Amino acid sequence: MKYLLLVYIDQELLDEVPQAEYDHLMKGCIEHADELQAQGTLLGYQQLEPPKAAKSVRVRNGKATVLDGPFAETKEMLAGFNLVEAGSLEEAVCLAQEWPWARYGCIEVRPVRDVDEVRRRVGAAPARA
Repeated sequence: MKYLLLVYIDQELLDEVPQAEYDHLMKGCIEHADELQAQGTLLGYQQLEPPKAAKSVRVRNGKATVLDGPFAETKEMLAGFNLVEAGSLEEAVCLAQEWPWARYGCIEVRPVRDVDEVRRRVGAAPARA
């Protein structure tokens, strides 16, 4: 089953990390990601640009509202994600614990819904290749 590991960071905690240590952590993350991809466990990953580069879009009663930045009342902001293949939620949680970013925020582990199963259930046409 696929799990999305959503990486949230507390920028204040991360700002306290010296640049050399951050670079060392990032190098380790990239190398770990390469190993997990070679094993077929990590299916994809990306870092996100800082929250100030984001826009939040909401449509209510047919009217769109676009706000600068993420709309979150928290000091932990979404920083990136890892899409993994794991045999269970517990295994995915163990994978999340391997990333250093949990020390500077939180990694949310969420099962990915099988959209093909939903497509069949609701009677939607097969996806085009």
